[in-house]
Amino acid sequence: MLQLENVHSYYGRSHILHGMTLDVPDGGILAVLGRNGVGKTTTMKTIMGLTSRSSGRIVLGDVDLSAAPTHQRARAGIAYVPQGREIFTDFSIRENILMGCYARHDGKREIPAIVPELFPYLRDNLDRPGGVLSGGQQQQLAIARALAADPKVLLLDEPCEGIQPSIVEEIQKIIIAINREHGITIVLVEQSVDFARAVATRFVIVEKGAVVAGGTPDDLTDTLVHKHLAV
Repeated sequence: MLQLENVHSYYGRSHILHGMTLDVPDGGILAVLGRNGVGKTTTMKTIMGLTSRSSGRIVLGDVDLSAAPTHQRARAGIAYVPQGREIFTDFSIRENILMGCYARHDGKREIPAIVPELFPYLRDNLDRPGGVLSGGQQQQLAIARALAADPKVLLLDEPCEGIQPSIVEEIQKIIIAINREHGITIVLVEQSVDFARAVATRFVIVEKGAVVAGGTPDDLTDTLVHKHLAV
């Protein structure tokens, strides 16, 4: 579905990704793991074309997006939920969700059926301002906005950061439903190994801007975690 081949990426003069290569399986959930500062978020931003410059190949299906601007990558079918959510606090829930529609390839400007199905609270409070929502509700809103773009691939950067444990379980169920019931491929940056084991079909571990390990959740052993993820 999505491939990165020998990708280098930069913020100004800072060289962050060093030959990043990974393969995101169609219909799967790939967890991207690693210590702080190793290039996980930069990987997501590079996929979206949001760094200063990059080289290498980024391919979605059979479409080479390596030189494409961000809006073309979004219309090709990649949606991004950034770390910190970045919702529009003065906009209503409805307005926030509809903002995602501008990336749709078919021009539709309506809340898709998947949103009220997965997010009953948002469905019942469409006129509430985004700024009054809790952190967990804002995360749901950010995911709903991304889904309004009708993506093939959904990028989630630490969706459980700063969210209370009971809501983390809810987010986990939502991510699994998006993938397994609606067939959307997901790339997930996550700090929690337990969360990655619960939702991912495959994982990679990143160090110094490159993949150093990967496999299925069964391969994510305590030995591997201690070697690459322990602080």
